[in-house]
Amino acid sequence: MRWSGSLTGTVLVGAALVGTAPVGSVPVGSVPVGSLRSVGAAVRAADAQDEAPWVWPTGSRIVERGWEAPADDYAPGHRGIDVAASIGTPEVAVASGTVSFAGSVAGRGVVSIDHGGGLVSTLDSVDPSVSTGDAVDQGSTVGTVSVGHCPASAPCLHLGARIDGRYVDPLPYLPAAEWPVLLPDDAWPG
Repeated sequence: MRWSGSLTGTVLVGAALVGTAPVGSVPVGSVPVGSLRSVGAAVRAADAQDEAPWVWPTGSRIVERGWEAPADDYAPGHRGIDVAASIGTPEVAVASGTVSFAGSVAGRGVVSIDHGGGLVSTLDSVDPSVSTGDAVDQGSTVGTVSVGHCPASAPCLHLGARIDGRYVDPLPYLPAAEWPVLLPDDAWPG
């Protein structure tokens, strides 16, 4: 596993919850907030698979904000992950499927792709280059990053995942993320 990244903007990733989404045939259970060792174990379980089923949607593997499971369907939470990306960066389909939605939701561009078996990915804050009903291959461009979920001063792409209509953590479907390195105060170069 590779550990890199910066301390600012990504520290909370280590405290994020890992959901109950399957990785291949290996289920990844919930990990308590603040349990870095457990998060590392979940990431190692994902790495143990021959190949992650999804690709990163922008090429960046830096998670600015992780999954935060809601207490129930209507409670607050963060139903996906925010991936660092500059405005105008091409966004690609994380896996092959059919575009189930491409348009505006609450003033933000969104592309949702049905991958079959009840699994749907959603890319939020995108200027779509696809239309509803289009078949897409894994890695094919579906749009570009735009302002919306994250502000223009700190742009990102919000990647969501749903299984049978319920939000799950998308991270277990992806190859390993670039995680921040926590340095002691006296080793910090800034």
